[in-house]
Amino acid sequence: MTGRAYIRNLKASPKKLKPVLDLIRGKSVTEAEAILKFNRKRKFGPLLLRVLRSAVASYEDKARRAGELAVDHDDLVIRTAKVDKGITLKRIRPAWRGRAVLIRKRRAHVLIEVEPKEEV
Repeated sequence: MTGRAYIRNLKASPKKLKPVLDLIRGKSVTEAEAILKFNRKRKFGPLLLRVLRSAVASYEDKARRAGELAVDHDDLVIRTAKVDKGITLKRIRPAWRGRAVLIRKRRAHVLIEVEPKEEV
């Protein structure tokens, strides 16, 4: 049983999100929360922390429906943490000598899955 959470069209480049997700992949949930809180890339920490907590809540909901009483966050491991390309917003900026430059505002889709340590 896994808990899964998505965030779509996150206002961040996939290229910048990937190193942060590489840090938390395979770690326990409590360790990953600490990494995201004190990460040097401050913009992405709260956004990814929100997705991680949503995945944990999804797992807890599935466990409660299956009849399990309590879930310890130390027993949960991040199985999947991946980022995909989202839509790219294209904007035009004036440049010198009457030209125009295309500005690409990239977006990302993030998926995080958690599961108990026994199943990993």
